[in-house]
Amino acid sequence: MLASLLQSAASTFDSPVIDFHALAPELVLIGAIVVVLLVDLFTPEGSRGIVPQVAGIGILASLVPVLTLALDGADRTMFGGAYVVDNFALVLKAMFLLTAYVVVLLSTNYIAEGDYAEGEYYFLLLCSLLGMTVMASSRDLITMFVALELLSIPAYMLAGWRKRDLHGNEAGVKYYLMGVFASAVMLYGMSLLFGISGSTLLTDIGTAVARGDGFGDTTPFITLGVVLVVVGFAFKVSAVPFHTWAPDTYEGAPTPITAFLAVSAKAAGFVALLQLIMIAFIGRDDVVGPLMWVLAALTMTVGNLIALRQTNIIRMLAYSGVAQAGFMLAPLAVVGTNAEGAMRAVVTYLLIYAAMNLGAFAVVLAVARKTRSAEIDSWGGLFEYAPGLTVLMTVFLFSLAGIPPLGGWLAKFVVFQALLSPDLTAGGVALAVVVGVNSVIALYYYANIARQMWMNPVPDGDRTPVRIPFSLAAALALSVVVTVVFGVSNLATRFGDLATLLPA
Repeated sequence: MLASLLQSAASTFDSPVIDFHALAPELVLIGAIVVVLLVDLFTPEGSRGIVPQVAGIGILASLVPVLTLALDGADRTMFGGAYVVDNFALVLKAMFLLTAYVVVLLSTNYIAEGDYAEGEYYFLLLCSLLGMTVMASSRDLITMFVALELLSIPAYMLAGWRKRDLHGNEAGVKYYLMGVFASAVMLYGMSLLFGISGSTLLTDIGTAVARGDGFGDTTPFITLGVVLVVVGFAFKVSAVPFHTWAPDTYEGAPTPITAFLAVSAKAAGFVALLQLIMIAFIGRDDVVGPLMWVLAALTMTVGNLIALRQTNIIRMLAYSGVAQAGFMLAPLAVVGTNAEGAMRAVVTYLLIYAAMNLGAFAVVLAVARKTRSAEIDSWGGLFEYAPGLTVLMTVFLFSLAGIPPLGGWLAKFVVFQALLSPDLTAGGVALAVVVGVNSVIALYYYANIARQMWMNPVPDGDRTPVRIPFSLAAALALSVVVTVVFGVSNLATRFGDLATLLPA
C-alpha cells in the first residue's frame, strides 16, 4: 500500500515530456538574447553595429526550426495541451520573426545615430519577440498571460526609450498605466472562467462554457468573464474605446518601436483573441458575435474619422492602425456561422497588414532623415527629390486603402468573403456595409498624402536627395515585395471566387 502511494506521488511530480524540436524557435531566440548581452558586455564602446547584426542573425536562425517544423507537418502538444505547435502557430511565429527582423533593419541606423544604448535596446526587443512566439502556441490561460507580460513589459520600456524627451516619457507612462489596467481587467475575467471550468486549458474552458458548468446558474458569470477577457485584449489591439494610448505612444516612441507596436504587438493581441474565441468561447457566439460587431464598427469608424483630421503622419498612421484593427475584428462577428472563414480572414489580414504598415513606417523613417519633421505638409513635392520613396509610399498607402492589385485589396476581400459567406446573416451584411463605407473614408486621407507627395511644391525649396542607409533600403525592399506579391499572386484566383460572396 505504501509503495503504491509513493509511486503515485512520484508520478505526480514526473517531469513533463519536452519536445525540443517544437521548442527550438524559442530556444534559439533565448540563445540570441544571451549572446546579445555578452556581445554588448565585451564589445568596445566604439564598435557600434555589431549588436544589431547579432540580433538579426539570431532572429533569422530562429526561422530555421520554424521551417523544419513546417516541413515535418506533425502537430506537437506539450504540457498537457497548454502548448501546441501546429500550422496556425508556425505561420504566426514566422510572421513575428520576419517583422522583428525588419524592425531590426529599421533600428540599425536610428539607434546608432541617436546615441542610444544598443545592447539594452535589442535585448528588450528580442525578449518581447520571445513573448510573441510563445503566444502563438499558447492554449492555456497561464501560458497566455505569461506570454502577454513577456511581450508587454519590454514594450513599455521601449516605448519610453527616448528618456530625455517629454513626448517619449509620456508615451512610456501612458502605455504602461493603460497596459497594467487592461491586464488587471483581463485577469479578473480569466479568474471567473477558471472558477467556472476548474481548468486553465482553453479546451476545458470551451467545454464548460458551452455547457454552462458550475454551481447553479453560471451564465451571467460566463458572460462577464468573456467580456472582461475580450476587453483586456481589445486594449492590445487598440480597439475603440480602448485605443486612447495609441496615438500619443506612437508619436512619442522611437519610430522603429512605433512600427513594432503597430504591427507585432497588435498581431500578438489578435492571436490571443483568435485562440480564445475559436477554442474557449466557441460555445458563446451569442455573446462574442454582438460584442465583436460593436467593437469592429466603432473601431473602424472612429479611427477613420479622427485620422481625417490629423496633420502629423505618425498620428495619422496611429489612427489608421486603429481603423485597420476594426477591419480585422469584423470577421470575428460572424464566428458562430463561419468560424473557418473568420480565422482565415484575420490571419490573412495580419500577414498583409504587417508588410504594408512596416513599409509605410520605413518610408516615414527615411523621409524624416532629411525633413526632421513628421508633419504631413513637410512631404510636399517629395517626388521631385525622392521619386523612389514617393512610389514606394504610394504603393503602401494604396495597399492600406485596399486598391487592387496590391496586397491590401486581398485583405479587404477576405473580410468581405467572411462576412458575406453562404450562411448570410443580417449582422454580417450590415457589418460588410460598414466596412465598405469605411474603406472609402480611409482612401481620402491616404490619397491626401499621395497628393502632397506628387502634386504639391517642396515647402522650403530644398531638393537635396534623401540618403537611405542599406539596412533601411533592405527593409523597404522586403516590405514592398511582400505587399505586391500577396496582391498580384492572388488576383486571378480571388476574382474567380467572387461567386462565394453570394448565397447558394
